[in-house]
Amino acid sequence: MSFKTLTSFHWSIMTPEFIILGVAAVLTLLDLFMPKKQDRRILGWISIVAILAAMVSVTGLLDQGVTSILDDTFRLDGFAKAFKLLLLAGAGLVMFLAVSYKAKDGMEEYQGEFYYLFLTALLGAMVMTSSGDLITLFVGLELLSISSYILAGIRKHQLKSNESAMKYVINGGISTAITLFGMSYVYGLTGSTNLLAIANKLQSLADPQQVYMLGLAFLMILVGLSFKLAAAPFHMWAPDVYQGAPTPVTAFLSVVSKTAGFVIVIRILLSVFGLAVSAGPGSEPILYKMQDYIAFIAGATMIIGNVVALRQSNIKRMFAYSSIAHAGYILVAFSSMNFIMFDAIWFYLLAYLFMNLGAFAVIQLISEKTGSENISDFAGLYRRSPVLAVTMGILLISLAGFPGTAGFIGKLNIFIGTFVDTPHYVLASIMIATTVVSYFYYFGVMTQMFFRPASDESKFKIPFGIIVVLVVSVAASIVFGVAPNLAIDFLHNHFNGFNDFLK
Repeated sequence: MSFKTLTSFHWSIMTPEFIILGVAAVLTLLDLFMPKKQDRRILGWISIVAILAAMVSVTGLLDQGVTSILDDTFRLDGFAKAFKLLLLAGAGLVMFLAVSYKAKDGMEEYQGEFYYLFLTALLGAMVMTSSGDLITLFVGLELLSISSYILAGIRKHQLKSNESAMKYVINGGISTAITLFGMSYVYGLTGSTNLLAIANKLQSLADPQQVYMLGLAFLMILVGLSFKLAAAPFHMWAPDVYQGAPTPVTAFLSVVSKTAGFVIVIRILLSVFGLAVSAGPGSEPILYKMQDYIAFIAGATMIIGNVVALRQSNIKRMFAYSSIAHAGYILVAFSSMNFIMFDAIWFYLLAYLFMNLGAFAVIQLISEKTGSENISDFAGLYRRSPVLAVTMGILLISLAGFPGTAGFIGKLNIFIGTFVDTPHYVLASIMIATTVVSYFYYFGVMTQMFFRPASDESKFKIPFGIIVVLVVSVAASIVFGVAPNLAIDFLHNHFNGFNDFLK
């Protein structure tokens, strides 16, 4: 590629990625040359500024039309911009948790590494949102995954952290291999890795044997990516990883990494299989033929996540199974495959971002104070800190999906979507039943906070970063629950209903 061609690209559409990449490189050098005894939290504050700058640059690109560079391997469309905002908002709040995290568990030695590894994981997720090619999607996925493996095991002197990292690496490696094998089938059938080129070629697929191979590719990619989403029955790694990782890392995996997982699911499955015919030219797309498989995974994920969460005594394991259940709710929206699918998924991930990160802020505070992560440690929280207890209560009822909260609107959108076009009565029924089941374990935590005596009457000193996360999370959970049109109108006004997704 000549220098003239290289400079002719619209590199400005990659400004958010360049900001994160540049700051990650700078933090690596700063951490290397800073005195060992110097507090590394300054690196966290620099990271927060970088994330805010990247958000500003994304908002500056909202009015930009669909633009692609590097032979359409990197594209900026409505989908990319909408999900980059989610990823950056979630990453910013997680970073506030990280700078408030009191590392007394062996992580203080590697606190500098935490911040720039976090940024590289975020960079991988952002690249995935704008990928127009299987190769760049895979590179972004591996950048996110490898950084996450290290973050999960960053407390290398702790047995639980070692166990979580080992399980994460093994399951992640298996899922990557299965996904890549499915991608290789797609490449073999089309001779291209470009998503739009693949979609165009698969529309005219006529050979029954090739259609059969494409079906196998779909199943392998679906199974491989289901590991990334922690969707049942491929969820085995999540509880141990969530428990063994530091709380900011757990929060990152539950929100930012999960959002990135749905990004790649939508990018690959809709782009590759949304237009691919299932039995020759003019037939129904293969994605619709495979709808039942996605619906089965969604139903199993909701049931297993919510039922097993009932038996948990560790708060982080409970939230791991809660996260699995929420992945099932979002898969319901995806398996419905109707015109409100994008709206329902984006809004639910937005609501989940705030209510889950706010809850993890309280979990981090309690676990640092008590030195353990048992649900019983929340006993008497209302007597010790009424504001903290009420805040956690609001976030829990939002996670449970009570009216007046963002969680309720998110679930309502998905529930309505199950009856649009082709009704999915079984999925809708499972969603209602499992939501009711979730009330038991969410309200179990509230029972501890409001109706159990406190074993320790000492008060809480809440760090500034935790305050920021709690204020933003509670305000967003209430505002988007009372006035959801603020988010929905923003989505419609700036992203054109994702009509440019396959253009």
